[in-house]
Amino acid sequence: MIDASPGRLARLKRRWNGLPGNLRGAAWMVLGSLLFSQQGAIVKTLGAELDVFQIAFFRCAVGFLAVVPFVIGHRAAPVLTGRLWLHLARAVVGVAGMFCGFYSVTHLPLAEATAISFTKPLFLILLAVFFLGEPVRWRRWLATVVGFIGILIVVRPGGDAFGLAALVGLLGSFLIADVAVLAKKLSATERTATILFYFGAVTTLVSLVPAAFVWRTPTAGALVLLVLVGLLAVAGQACTLRAYRAGETTAVAPFDSARLLFAIGYGYFLFADVPDWWSLLGAMILIASTIYIANREARLARAPAPPTAEV
Repeated sequence: MIDASPGRLARLKRRWNGLPGNLRGAAWMVLGSLLFSQQGAIVKTLGAELDVFQIAFFRCAVGFLAVVPFVIGHRAAPVLTGRLWLHLARAVVGVAGMFCGFYSVTHLPLAEATAISFTKPLFLILLAVFFLGEPVRWRRWLATVVGFIGILIVVRPGGDAFGLAALVGLLGSFLIADVAVLAKKLSATERTATILFYFGAVTTLVSLVPAAFVWRTPTAGALVLLVLVGLLAVAGQACTLRAYRAGETTAVAPFDSARLLFAIGYGYFLFADVPDWWSLLGAMILIASTIYIANREARLARAPAPPTAEV
């Protein structure tokens, strides 16, 4: 019988907090990767019964309800904003990216859809240059080019793996990267609670419209899975945030690649998906490039700013 007494829990908490920050961050990141992979597997399972629009609606609605208790603590502050249109744009782009991602997951092998999702950091670099005016040095450009070579190996234009689902998955990654750029713009003036509130509320309302046209009353088992999709997404995001809060980006970010390993496992045991060697090679190249970009960004962030000349 497990001893769950307050004293024992307190000792476990002290022992956990006594571990190195990077180790705790890595553990949180692996747990988040596992939760996101579980969400993907459930979405793929539900895709055989329900349309992706309906799945996305439940993902948005459950996620919003999970955020509401934290927002209520701020009383009316989260609904006060002077950038309503930017909130609306972020939510609409976000729900479109979610539709694309769920379509990709339900129509591709889970490992391949997961590999395609790793293109988000590559699109972020391009968007940061054109919309945020951020400088990009040649090493990051080179890593970006290598990453896109990896994704070309995964989807193989002209090959059997290339098709509508792969293109939709790439579009979804691009849209989610846009969401991150818009979030960066909003974070300059808006509270985190405000950003979460509007994103959850608007995505729920927007996703309800297409979901209504394809609505099928879910069975009791499907309803449980739909709720679980939303809860896993929120829990996965929370684990990722804790990971970066506990450890350094350079030490923590590489463990996000565990998503691919979990996706391969779920795909094999649940859906009999066996990725070919080309897909694995492309995925490894893609992940290596994103890890390099994350590490370099962290090093540049820690580097002291160059001295300014006195005038």
